[in-house]
Amino acid sequence: MTVENKVVVITGASSGIGEATAKLLASNGAKVVLGARREEKLSKIVKDIEADGGEAAYQVTDVRDPEEVKSLVQLAKDKFGTLDVIFNNAGIMPTSPISALHTDEWNDMIDINLKGVLNGVAAVMPDFVAQKHGHIITTSSVAGIKSFPGAGVYGATKFAVRNLMEVIRTESAQEGTNIRTSTLYPAAINTELLHTITDKDAKKGMDALYDQVGIAPISIARVVNFAIDQPEEVNVNEFTIYPTKQA
Repeated sequence: MTVENKVVVITGASSGIGEATAKLLASNGAKVVLGARREEKLSKIVKDIEADGGEAAYQVTDVRDPEEVKSLVQLAKDKFGTLDVIFNNAGIMPTSPISALHTDEWNDMIDINLKGVLNGVAAVMPDFVAQKHGHIITTSSVAGIKSFPGAGVYGATKFAVRNLMEVIRTESAQEGTNIRTSTLYPAAINTELLHTITDKDAKKGMDALYDQVGIAPISIARVVNFAIDQPEEVNVNEFTIYPTKQA
């Protein structure tokens, strides 16, 4: 497997998709470096991986701070000697109607869902360009390819990520730097994202949907593993992942 011995940085790694991906990649021989804001959870995940014979490290990281993201990337290089992949997975989803004017939440989504991804890209780009290989994987959403009432600002951040990733792929091909990109568009995946919704009506609707059709984060982890596992000359760059039951 080409996943084996790859050094992978994962943000938003303390639960959900990030945690499931870290554990799956490590079980397949990757060396994973985890970043998130909750140290207790990161520490436990790393201990679990190491107990199963894997290699992992962590650093408390707020993706809104570019210096913290750079430090996480530096940890990967210091501990494992190189860097092959970054998985920009940190995100929040406090959905609400635009008319509710939850403007603080709008700004938080922009800072984490969009600027956080940009900070991840900036942290790895010099190394990926210099070594002429690397893989940038980013979690967007089905709200990044379709417009949903109640998810206007959330969707705006995810549409932006979609555009950003395709431009990175195209520019890399033009510049000959061989940087691969993969954008994930998950639908109803049972993670802690729903916990970030403060609008009562929006929360009620999302809870009902996820209770009915939601699937486990390992479903996304397998897709990430598949993308990394492709030969270096192959870039599988977009994945839309729905629960089979979701209309």
